[in-house]
Amino acid sequence: MATTIGFKINKLRKDKKLTLDELATLADSSKSYIWELENKEPPRPSAEKLGKIAKALGVTIDYFIGDQVSVEDATDQMFYRKYRNMDPDMKEKIRKMIDLWDDE
Repeated sequence: MATTIGFKINKLRKDKKLTLDELATLADSSKSYIWELENKEPPRPSAEKLGKIAKALGVTIDYFIGDQVSVEDATDQMFYRKYRNMDPDMKEKIRKMIDLWDDE
């Protein structure tokens, strides 16, 4: 891989079994743009584009630009952002589900 950002995008895409076309569609981008990010030096994605790619891959932008952010941490951060925006009833359902797991 040409770059750290490109390597991370490529690895996550492949881990999630997504093609270039599929990721491009999810990230509102083009196949060639995703390919360039994965393979060209240096990639210069805008924050908006990188944010869409991160969301499509289920992580935060921090995962791509930070050296110390693991996939698990970025995935947890993305989940928490979604959780914070849920309505109170949905949050309560999720808390109850988690409580059920704790009882086992």
